[in-house]
Amino acid sequence: MVLYKNKVEWRGAHLGYTWCQNGVAAEFSAPPDLHGKAGVLTPEDAFVAASNTCYFMMVVWAMERFKLNLVSLHCEAVGEVEEFIDRTSWFKKVILRPQLVVKGGTVEIVQRALNMALKYSTINQSLKSELVIEPDILIQ
Repeated sequence: MVLYKNKVEWRGAHLGYTWCQNGVAAEFSAPPDLHGKAGVLTPEDAFVAASNTCYFMMVVWAMERFKLNLVSLHCEAVGEVEEFIDRTSWFKKVILRPQLVVKGGTVEIVQRALNMALKYSTINQSLKSELVIEPDILIQ
């Protein structure tokens, strides 16, 4: 079993500091509209980024597995938060919009690689949020 560790420390008010096992460290806060500090990582940002970065890396891996010549890859992620009357909320949906330019191959094969990337995306397979993939594929 693989374990990933993280530590956090309170720095006063709505500010904290986090350390990840791979050496990354950063300030974080609640979002500014929830009395947090602007310009630093928020848990909400980290959640959407975790989904996006994991899928992104698995797309790169899948392109290699399918022996596709990846020219460029960009991926935008949008997390939709649903708020309830009792002021609770959750990420109802995460939309990933990969934009790929691939030299050779077909749209169908690239789509198969994208499906494989999602299947092996640990973070995205762990979400209870609805996950929507909206690819933009250009074959050169």
